[in-house]
Amino acid sequence: MSELPLPDYDQTPLGALRHRIRSLDEQQLTTLIDHEREHGARAPVLQLLDARLAQLRQGAEPAHGNPAAAPPSGDTAAGSPVGEATATEGTTPLRHGVAGQTPKRGRP
Repeated sequence: MSELPLPDYDQTPLGALRHRIRSLDEQQLTTLIDHEREHGARAPVLQLLDARLAQLRQGAEPAHGNPAAAPPSGDTAAGSPVGEATATEGTTPLRHGVAGQTPKRGRP
């Protein structure tokens, strides 16, 4: 398989992908469309890629810039602060808004 025109394409969220594909030409977009159809076949991604390809075919020009030089769109450098230690305590909804009437509220 040839290398994809966008680094970390498979991990790029849809919102970021919308901006990163603006600098691709028709051939590069076609490569991504083929890859997406063979692997993820995510409908919103295919719609986005097909729409951009249609724009190019109607005369739009690729934006300036190098999509390969974009920073990776995966994890942040510091990592995620989410984990068991930061999770909230489990709760049970209050019965009629009175805490004393809810047994074991937030306790095992």
